[in-house]
Amino acid sequence: MILCAGESLIDMVQDLQNLDRLAFRPLAGGSVYNTAVALGRLGVPTGYLWPMSRDALAEAVLLPPLAEANVDISLCPRTERQTTLAFVELNERQATYRFYDEGSAGRMFSIDELPALPKTVSALFIGGISLVPDPCGATIEELVARARARGIPVMMDPNIRPFFITDEVAYRARLSRLLAQVDMVKLSLDEITWLTGHDGSVQQLIAEILAMGPKVVFYTDGERGAEAHWQGGAVARPAKPVTVEDTIGAGDTFNAGILAHLSRMDALKDGLSRLDEKMLGEALSLAVAAAAVTVSRHGANPPWAHEVAAHQG
Repeated sequence: MILCAGESLIDMVQDLQNLDRLAFRPLAGGSVYNTAVALGRLGVPTGYLWPMSRDALAEAVLLPPLAEANVDISLCPRTERQTTLAFVELNERQATYRFYDEGSAGRMFSIDELPALPKTVSALFIGGISLVPDPCGATIEELVARARARGIPVMMDPNIRPFFITDEVAYRARLSRLLAQVDMVKLSLDEITWLTGHDGSVQQLIAEILAMGPKVVFYTDGERGAEAHWQGGAVARPAKPVTVEDTIGAGDTFNAGILAHLSRMDALKDGLSRLDEKMLGEALSLAVAAAAVTVSRHGANPPWAHEVAAHQG
């Protein structure tokens, strides 16, 4: 089972069909949540770990997609604290976000709420805004330490959002500690530049990230495709041509595609010793195909396995 640990929230999206009044539609969101749903839809045994509110929004919006995708939520603490909300305001189709997160179910996730890691966990996926604030950020760090002690490989997508960061020094320090522990990390060019603190060639900047600790850096470049870099090698796959509706959830689906292929190939063990150019190239192929389906439709709506197979064919 691949365990995804990180934020779930509800995007309150402005309804542009009713501009005469202020109206919002509640949609399930959160980068790690999206990856968990995507993995489940791809048919991979998946678990999700994040506190779930008992409020009506969580019950009606967050829980049904997880159940539909057969994602195991038995590790999720249940709480009376409210669900995180992100109000999405659209101005000429450009989105701005206002988060309502103080004291929320996820934000207050503490180390003493961490369950024991089941023996069935084959990999851990972390990332998103859950790495930024405390106590939840410290809780994810502790979870990573426990996974490492068990020899469980860890993949991270920090999904860096500078507008959400209130203490850049503390956040950079956390990412540095995590990069020294995770096995795989997915980054865009903007994120790589932010992490390294300077411009340079993509290859040079990725080499700096690899020197921090990860075995593999997955680099995504939108319509130009994606690459996998490791010490001494790299492989690339082009993006699938598709009419783009929006890019919401594309990176989250990409992460699921990578992990799904590595899981199916039984490569998530023995320190990822089986990873090579062929394996990583195949993982990229699945990931870009899955992401292409997601961007071809509105919102974070990752594909089911049969949809990816049709797209690849």
